[in-house]
Amino acid sequence: MFLDGLDELDQKIIQLLIENARMSYSEIGERTGISRVAVKARIRTLEERGVIEEYTTIINPQKISGAVSCYFEIETTPECLSQVIKLLKDNETITQIYRVTGKDKLHVHAVASSSEEMEDLILHVIDPLPGVVSSSCNMILSRIKDIKGLRL
Repeated sequence: MFLDGLDELDQKIIQLLIENARMSYSEIGERTGISRVAVKARIRTLEERGVIEEYTTIINPQKISGAVSCYFEIETTPECLSQVIKLLKDNETITQIYRVTGKDKLHVHAVASSSEEMEDLILHVIDPLPGVVSSSCNMILSRIKDIKGLRL
């Protein structure tokens, strides 16, 4: 499975952190049967190995008045792909960029504070991208299921 290479205790610690990344070392220790110090050492090792990448707060843009969230599918010519990726990475409105298989080369997510800001992104960033063969935009109406990272 996904966690091959991790012992049972590390797997349990990761499962607890997925449920609540703010869980204290003491509580994790109580639930796994090891000391707080041992939990801290194991988590530090998992972080150093890159198994745990980050702890973050996820903001739901749909709960913020006026926020607009869209997905773009962008097909580019091969010679312009790296330039397009750089231009998109440099834009603060764009939150995620995925290189994908199939006709569309990039799957891009953007969150704007208003429909005017999203339109500005389309007019001044997306439309003028070099080497674009095709692009489409889909506005997100509601979030039904949204899992971050690996689920065990």
